[in-house]
Amino acid sequence: MIRFAVIGAGRIGQVHARAVAGHPDAELALICDPFEENAKKLAEAYGVAYTLDVNDVYASDVDAVIIGSPTQMHVEQILGSVKAGKRVLCEKPVALDLDEARRCQEELGAEAERVMMGFNRRFDPTFADIHRRVADGEIGDLQQFTLFSRDPAAPPAQYVAGSGGVFRDMTIHDFDMVRHFLGDIVEVSAFGTNTIDAIKEAGDFDQAVVMLRSADGRVATVVNSRTCVYGYDQRMEAFGSEGALSADNLTATQVRKSTAKATEARPEILDFFLDRYVDAYRIELSAFIDAVKADGPVVPNVIDGVKALEIAEAATVSAQERRTVTL
Repeated sequence: MIRFAVIGAGRIGQVHARAVAGHPDAELALICDPFEENAKKLAEAYGVAYTLDVNDVYASDVDAVIIGSPTQMHVEQILGSVKAGKRVLCEKPVALDLDEARRCQEELGAEAERVMMGFNRRFDPTFADIHRRVADGEIGDLQQFTLFSRDPAAPPAQYVAGSGGVFRDMTIHDFDMVRHFLGDIVEVSAFGTNTIDAIKEAGDFDQAVVMLRSADGRVATVVNSRTCVYGYDQRMEAFGSEGALSADNLTATQVRKSTAKATEARPEILDFFLDRYVDAYRIELSAFIDAVKADGPVVPNVIDGVKALEIAEAATVSAQERRTVTL
């Protein structure tokens, strides 16, 4: 049984607490959050202890720590947890600043391969199936890779201002998936526009398209939006020399309706990441627990997190300066 502490009692901390509490090989032991109301509420929901001081987590007898705190605290809490002998699963990104992320990797040394980054989409059953089938050669040589990732509603401008921008906060999931399929990226061209004045005033984009080229010449396209009126749009296509594999949006059921006014009408697509990726979070946790039990490395890890952040940094520069960036 792996004993866990969760740092951060906000939305993502609640997701991880629920996953840990429901896993047969995990025990939720401690919640940490600087705001007592949040920490106490989440801890009481699962009948566990809570603390307002992260040092109590380091000094505790837990085996593993899940970090779901604001990004500005990730590096400090990763290093503190590892130095205390804990295994770590940290939400993305490693940091908002690329130099800070690289410092984290450098200080971790060999431990960088043992700290998991929360790129949960790698564990989504649908996307994982496409990745396996591409790797098996089912569509020949992979030539093009396309991702659509659109949120149903934009976050508050206050959140945007401290998020590091759309490429570090949102698209970084897609950058990790592109690397997962294509390997290292060497060239990035990003385009950003605005439909929301408050986000523009916060110095960010709410609509974005990114084109990427891999080291071996394959290309990927990522399409993002903060304002998708029809729901949480999450689609993928892998195009190869012998065909293509694609994944459409998920709906609550697979029922189709045909009438005089519509053909094969479907229910609404799932409207939030917590619904769309519920299985991904569960499978991600299982992969992490397996690595902890084996005392081995994890994937994706801090090294993957730094590489994804390098792409995000390049995309930010590309969109702001309207030029292609070479990595």
